Amino acid sequence: MAASIRKTLRPAASVGAFHAKSHLSQLLERVSQGEESIIAKHHRPVARLVPAGRPARAQVTSIFQQIDALRQSLPGVKSRDKTSLKGLIEHGRRS
Repeated sequence: MAASIRKTLRPAASVGAFHAKSHLSQLLERVSQGEESIIAKHHRPVARLVPAGRPARAQVTSIFQQIDALRQSLPGVKSRDKTSLKGLIEHGRRS
């Protein structure tokens, strides 16, 4: 699931903490255009700047389809219980 979402993203650019502090407005401009940036401290990633936009409808639909497939794969859960949290909890107690 997450791998398919990552494929649509551009590779993240890595910048040092001092550079990020000194050029924050430039970094924010690049992020607002869809680019992801990793901020590193002493060559170790510590933060990620990503666009704050909403996920695409296709991504959300795909995630819900994967959740449905997972629910249907649970053994012993009756079809009417697959969509209810209470049904899943009861199934877990019986297992």
